[in-house]
Amino acid sequence: MNDAIVDAASKHFAPNYFDARRRFRDYVGDAAGGEAAIYSSPARGPRGEEVSTDVAWFGDRRAAKVGIMISGTHGVEGYCGSAAQLDWLAGRGYERLKPDEAMLLIHAINPYGFAWDRRVTQEGCDLNRNFVDFSAPLPLNEGYDLLADSLVPRELDGPLFVAAEATIEKFRTTYGELAFRKARTSGQYRHPTGMFFGGLGPTIARQTLERIISEYGIESRQFVLILDYHTGLGPYGYGELQCEQASGLSGYQRARDIFGGSVTSPDLGTSSSVVLNGTQDDYWQRLLGDRHVYVCLEFGTYPPEAARPLLRADHWLFAYGRENIEKDVGHEIRRRVKQHYFPESADWKEMVLYRCRQVHRQMIEGLRM
Repeated sequence: MNDAIVDAASKHFAPNYFDARRRFRDYVGDAAGGEAAIYSSPARGPRGEEVSTDVAWFGDRRAAKVGIMISGTHGVEGYCGSAAQLDWLAGRGYERLKPDEAMLLIHAINPYGFAWDRRVTQEGCDLNRNFVDFSAPLPLNEGYDLLADSLVPRELDGPLFVAAEATIEKFRTTYGELAFRKARTSGQYRHPTGMFFGGLGPTIARQTLERIISEYGIESRQFVLILDYHTGLGPYGYGELQCEQASGLSGYQRARDIFGGSVTSPDLGTSSSVVLNGTQDDYWQRLLGDRHVYVCLEFGTYPPEAARPLLRADHWLFAYGRENIEKDVGHEIRRRVKQHYFPESADWKEMVLYRCRQVHRQMIEGLRM
C-alpha cells in the first residue's frame, strides 16, 4: 500500500461541505500565485449557514490555454471532486504550468446540494440537465411522464407505494431495462419535484458558472480543457472519463487524443451513462465549439439500482415530507444518500486519488498538444 497516497486521502476528503470549503480556502491561501474569489449563493445550509462557490486561478490571466476543474455539479458528489482539487493544490500542480497556460478551479458549483448532501440544486434541479436552451422547445421524456407518480410516490410504504413499484416493474418488463434507464435518468422538464428534473429556466448554479466563465474571459481562449468530477456510475472506485453527446464524435476524438483509450462516449454506447439532455457540455459546446474538450471523470460507487430508493426518498422528503427534514428520518435519508455517492472507505479514496493524479497529469500535457 502506498502510505503517501493513503495519507493524502485522509487529509483531502472532508466530512462535510463546510470543512471542504475551509480546506480549499486554506490551500489556495497558502499557494504561491493563486488568485481567489468567492461567489456567494442565496441558498443556505441545513442550519442557515452561508454557502458559496469558491474559485481559484493560477497562471497568467491572459493565458491562451486554460484548464478548468469543477467539483460539486451534483452537490453530494462534491466530496470526491473537492478532494481531487485539494490533492492537486497540495501537490503544487500549478508549478507545472507554462507561461501561456492557466488553471481555473471551481469548488462546489452547486453549494446547496453539497451542503445538504443532495444531488440537486436549491431549485430541485439536476444541474447536469439544466444547460438546455430554454428559448427553444424543451426535450420531451414520455417514459418519465408515464412513471412520474411512481418514481416519486406520495408515500414510501403502504398500498400506494406497492402500486408504484408494480407500475415500474411493468414498464421494465414491457420496454426493457435500457428504456427504463433512459426514462428515469436522461432528464425531464415537466415534473419539478421529480428525479433528474432539468428545470424551467437557468438555475442559480448555472448562472454562477456562466458568470465565472464570463468574468475570467474563458470564451476568448485558444483552447479550454474542462474536467468535471462525478460519482455514482460504473465499477466501484474506477474513474471513467466520459464525453457527452453535445461534443459528438469529434469531441470524443479530441478527448481520446489527450486521455487515451479509456475515454467513453454515449454515441458509441461505451459509456456507463445513457445519452443525457442539458448536460454541462451543451454549454461548453455552444460557447467554444471545437476549441474545447470536456470530460466527466465519473467514479463508481454502488450499483445504480441501489441509488433509486435513496433518490426516491430524498425527493419524497422535500416534496411530501418536509416536516421530517430535520427529524431523524430526514437525517437518515441524507446520510444514506451521502454514503452512496461518497463511500467513506480507505480503498475507494485511494483509488480516486490515484486516478485523479493520472488525469491531472494528462490534463497539463493536453494543454500543450
